[in-house]
Amino acid sequence: MDTLTHRRWLYQRHPQGLVGPEHYELVTAELPTALSAGEVLVKARYWSVDPYMRINQSLKPTYNALPHALGTVQTAGVVGQVMASTVPSLAPGDWVEGMLGWQTHAKVHHTVLRWLDPSVAPPSTALGVLGMPGRTAWFGLMESGRPKAGEVVVVSGAAGAVGSLVAQFALRNGCRVLGIAGGAAKCQWLREELGLHAAIDYQAHTSAASLAEAIRAAVGGVDVYFDNVGGWISDAVIPLINRRARIVICGVISQYSGGLDEPELGPRFLHHLLYQRATIQGMLARDYLHRMDEMLQVVGPMVQRGDIRFEETVVRGFDRLPQTLQSLFTGDHRGKLIVEADD
Repeated sequence: MDTLTHRRWLYQRHPQGLVGPEHYELVTAELPTALSAGEVLVKARYWSVDPYMRINQSLKPTYNALPHALGTVQTAGVVGQVMASTVPSLAPGDWVEGMLGWQTHAKVHHTVLRWLDPSVAPPSTALGVLGMPGRTAWFGLMESGRPKAGEVVVVSGAAGAVGSLVAQFALRNGCRVLGIAGGAAKCQWLREELGLHAAIDYQAHTSAASLAEAIRAAVGGVDVYFDNVGGWISDAVIPLINRRARIVICGVISQYSGGLDEPELGPRFLHHLLYQRATIQGMLARDYLHRMDEMLQVVGPMVQRGDIRFEETVVRGFDRLPQTLQSLFTGDHRGKLIVEADD
C-alpha cells in the first residue's frame, strides 16, 4: 500500500460567535504511507472535542501567541492505533494518544505519542479521565484549590468532563461539594450517581442573586470555587466566599462564543477578594504536562477500582466533528464529549 485515503477537517473561517460546520472544510487526498526513520503511521479511532478549541480561535491574545491558523487541521487530542512503525517500542495494532488533530490518519514522530495499555482502561479514557481533563481536574483542584477536609467546594460546569472529576476528587478529599449544572437531569446525576452533597440547576434561576441565595441555603459560605463557566454564575458564587478562600479559574465557557473578542464588563468582585483575603488563580493543563505520569499513578488506580465515575458522550462519525464541537456550547451532554470513527 503506497497511499491511503486521508480526510482532514481544516479550520477555514473565524467565528464571530458560535462555532459550527460553516467554519470548517472537509478535504480528502491521498497520503503516502512511506515512513522516515522514527516515524509512525496512526489511524485515528477517537477524536477529542474541547472548549479550548474555541479559545484558540479568538483574535485577541489568549494563552497562545497567535490564534489557530486558517487553512490548517483543527488541533485536537486523538486516540488511535498504529498501522506501521519504524521503532521497536510501537508495533502495528498498539493503541496510542497524541495531539494529532481532526484527521483520519497521521504520520508523526514516535516521541509525540503516548502508548496506551487497553487492559488498564478503555483507550478512549486517554482523552478524558486519564488524559487532559483528568490532569486539569487533579492538579487544578489539588494544587491551585488546595482543599482541606470539611471545607466547602463549589464547582461550576459540574457535569462536564473536568467538573465531574473535580467534584469527585473533592469528595474523596473529605470536602462538602456542591455542583452547579444546567438542567434537572444533570443535577440528579450529580447527587445520585456521583454522590455530591448538593447540586443546583442554574437554569432554574433568572438572576445571580437568586442563584446565590440557593447556594447559601445549601452550603453557606464557599472555601474553594472551581470555575469552569464564568459570567453571571461566578457573580453569584464569589460574594459567598469565606476567609482565605481559593478561586480556581479553569474556564469561562459562557464567554467563548463571542465574549473573548468583545469581553463583557468586569471584573465586578475584587472587593470580595480584598475583604476575605482570598486568592484567585488561573490554571492550564499544559502547565502540568510534564507531570502526567504523576497524575496517572494516582488517578489510574481509582479508575481501575471503580472509585471514580467517568462519563463519556460518544458521537459516531468523523463527518460530525464540527457539528459536535458546536453542540459542546449548545447541547445536552455529560462528561467527556468524544467523536468515534465510523469504520
